Amino acid sequence: MNDYFKPKYECAIRILLAKLEVIHAELSMELERPVITGTSGRIKTWESIEKKTAKKGYEKPDAKALAAICDIAGVRAICVYMDDVYRVAEALKGHQDLKIVRVKDYLKSPKNSGYRSLHLIVEVPVYFRGEMEAVEAEVQLRTSAMDFWACLDHQLRYKRGKKEAKLIGQELKEYSGVVADLDRKMVELRDRIAAI
Repeated sequence: MNDYFKPKYECAIRILLAKLEVIHAELSMELERPVITGTSGRIKTWESIEKKTAKKGYEKPDAKALAAICDIAGVRAICVYMDDVYRVAEALKGHQDLKIVRVKDYLKSPKNSGYRSLHLIVEVPVYFRGEMEAVEAEVQLRTSAMDFWACLDHQLRYKRGKKEAKLIGQELKEYSGVVADLDRKMVELRDRIAAI
């Protein structure tokens, strides 16, 4: 990746991770329990960027092509409960320096594979070389159970050939439903305990 672009994405990731840390502290104090169990950030590999820009019809990943990809920089927060996912999203929306560009709610409408998560495409103000630039990044919010499923799905489906992936696809989708039921039951159990 061009050295001029990479630092901007790295800065956007650091800013978002800091915001998630603050949100976790605030919500944990308010709710008197942990809300986020872990965070991570990544920049897409150059190979992945090349594939995505080609898919979008660009001959090479130049500045114009990179601007068309909204998830070169990405962060993920793993939440304790499903309703915490929405709490964290709302808290992020309250940060006036961030602009929410798009929301993809795969909790309410899972992907055909069974994948569940809440994705926010955000513009992060990054000050670099004396100028401010709004850098797009993706924020993924999910529960530990959803993250467990997504990691196994990636391992089992995407690291195999098409034939094997198709064979296990339906079973993985069923397990996604089991994970969603577990997440709902954990919220119900938490609320019952809190009511005692």
